[in-house]
Amino acid sequence: MMAHEQHSVLEPGTRGDEEHPPGRAAAAGPSRRPGRRWPVVLLVVVLLGQMAAAMVTTAVQQTPTIDEPIYVATAADYLHEHRVRFNPEHPPLGKLVIAAGVAIDGPRVDTSYRGDQSRFGRHLLYESGNDPWRLMFWARLPMIVLTLSFGLVVFAFARELAGAAAGSAALALYALSPDVIAQGSLATLDVPAAGFALTSVWLLWRARRRPRLYVPLAGLALGAALATKMNMLPAVPVVMALAAWSVWHARPGGRRGALARAAGAALVTAAVAVAVVWVSYLAVDPRLRRTPGPPVPAVHGLRGLLVALTPLPPSYRDGMRIQFGLENQPWQGFLFGHLYTGSRWYYLPAALLVKTPLGMLALWVAGAAVMVALRRLRPAAPYVLLPAAVLLAAAMTGARDFGTRYAIFVPMFLAVAAGCVLAARWRWAAPVAGALVLFVAVSSLRTFPYYLPYSNEAFGGPARTHLRLHDSNVDWGQDLGRLADRLRERYRGERIWLVYKGSGVPSYYGIHARDPRDVAPRQVRGLLVVSDSAAAKARGRLAVLLAGSRAIDEVGHSITLYRR
Repeated sequence: MMAHEQHSVLEPGTRGDEEHPPGRAAAAGPSRRPGRRWPVVLLVVVLLGQMAAAMVTTAVQQTPTIDEPIYVATAADYLHEHRVRFNPEHPPLGKLVIAAGVAIDGPRVDTSYRGDQSRFGRHLLYESGNDPWRLMFWARLPMIVLTLSFGLVVFAFARELAGAAAGSAALALYALSPDVIAQGSLATLDVPAAGFALTSVWLLWRARRRPRLYVPLAGLALGAALATKMNMLPAVPVVMALAAWSVWHARPGGRRGALARAAGAALVTAAVAVAVVWVSYLAVDPRLRRTPGPPVPAVHGLRGLLVALTPLPPSYRDGMRIQFGLENQPWQGFLFGHLYTGSRWYYLPAALLVKTPLGMLALWVAGAAVMVALRRLRPAAPYVLLPAAVLLAAAMTGARDFGTRYAIFVPMFLAVAAGCVLAARWRWAAPVAGALVLFVAVSSLRTFPYYLPYSNEAFGGPARTHLRLHDSNVDWGQDLGRLADRLRERYRGERIWLVYKGSGVPSYYGIHARDPRDVAPRQVRGLLVVSDSAAAKARGRLAVLLAGSRAIDEVGHSITLYRR
């Protein structure tokens, strides 16, 4: 079926090779025989298997990152109270996915707790008699499964564009991406939101053949993205335009009424997406109650008009107001050793340059160029490149320079583009692409299991990422458990001074330490342990302490131990 779908979306009047893109040729030839298909199936299984192993290992070894306790506690609250009380700045669907894992573990939940969402998260994990290691694993597991599922979307999309080899190469880049592995192994919202957006675009590509089936399905996927994270809102006009474009080309033989059908497809996509968002809130609370929460700032001007006109639940619109309020705050950023207040428009491209394997960067550029240059792939270029470009441009205007997780859609969409390199009929295309994928594999496997602080070889690897970036690029509080093991193994009995940036509770892991910033510098003697993000932003007393200390050890490339 894929072969016929790919053939039908081409412009009428094309001839020769342009009538038969690589995806059709590969599908129609001997590789369609069952005996020839198993090597591709085996390769897909191997790639997703190694990705699963990497994510599960990471999920088991890492302590909660800064945002995860909030999402896990909110998911637990959904299960017990059926209300949107905590974390209103994010829609509920991603947390409902997390709730599937939380329900399996069945933690004790103190529904009478009245602290804010951050305190509630710590209370659930460390003060309610639950096992945080087990609870976090079960909360992360649904996200791992979802991340693996999006790998199949990457494979299918690239395969339909340029054949089985292209699909395999695209899946390899996705499955080996340190950023995707790092974020996909956490109970957070970035990967599912981006993956649903990619799925929506892929379904619209298929809608060029069967619009009545795939346009509504694309709306479902777009709605899932919007119901997971609000940073997907800029994708709405792009996806609506692609829906209209797909239907416009679905019947090249007759254009009467094509404009009306195209407009109808755009409206259907938007309407289904809106319905999915409403359903996600109804799944939490069928009565859509508005419970007291954090203050909702007033939003004026164009942003206020956008919120007012958005046909989404009141809680969603409150979340939009909270997000706009957060964008107005003066956040600190850190890039290439420079600490600053505010944001830099080039932060995300620069961070992606640091945290993306070099071979992957080369294939992204080559794949995008091939999609634009080759006539038989050009119709697919807007589907792959335009959504990623629009989402990245929107993310670059944000006020929070915290990490490449805000652009996690880039390695997803561009993996599909990179696979299309193999559509080029140059002798060197396949061997060079293969060598670059191998280079990516080596770089990715070398960082195992420390994917969060990854940086490529041009920037010194994971051990030096903290010199150029901070926060979720390097140190998101994930290594508190590893720190406890290191202190027991090498520094038992020593006095510990700790500056930890994260949501974990050090004493739960057996780390009994004082904050060196609470006493005079001359009183701080012994082992000084500092999260690298805190060291990057060190000022005042902490800067003085670090200046008089000597680095002697590190944990997970995110925490440095100093002797003082």
